[in-house]
Amino acid sequence: QSRSSSTVERLSVPRRRQSPVERLRKREQFLACYRRGARYTSPNFIYYARPRAQDGTGVRLGTTVTKKVGKAVLRTRLKRLIKEVFRLNKDHLQQDDVDIVVVAKKNINGKSMNCQLAERELMRTVSRALREVRK
Repeated sequence: QSRSSSTVERLSVPRRRQSPVERLRKREQFLACYRRGARYTSPNFIYYARPRAQDGTGVRLGTTVTKKVGKAVLRTRLKRLIKEVFRLNKDHLQQDDVDIVVVAKKNINGKSMNCQLAERELMRTVSRALREVRK
């Protein structure tokens, strides 16, 4: 009985993907962040934050995981994890128009990385980056 009730609870929660407006999609957008953005680091990630013209779309996210991290399954898992942390914490992020690129470092232990660890590390540094970019 507990299994079916938890399944019902999970199914009733609406899933929301990031819209294309909330993501960085093109190479030029990533390169602009790398070249003109401020760089921040944490133990497992490198962040680039770049303010952009006010267009009301809020924070846009781009993720990069190099092949040096591991095979495709692990890289995709890490990208999904980063996107999920941002999706869950979208309301806590300031609504400034900022582009953020999160790059997983090659020494990240992707197999032991879970949502709680990623959230703690990502949100601490991203919050600091957004405060400093806004100044």
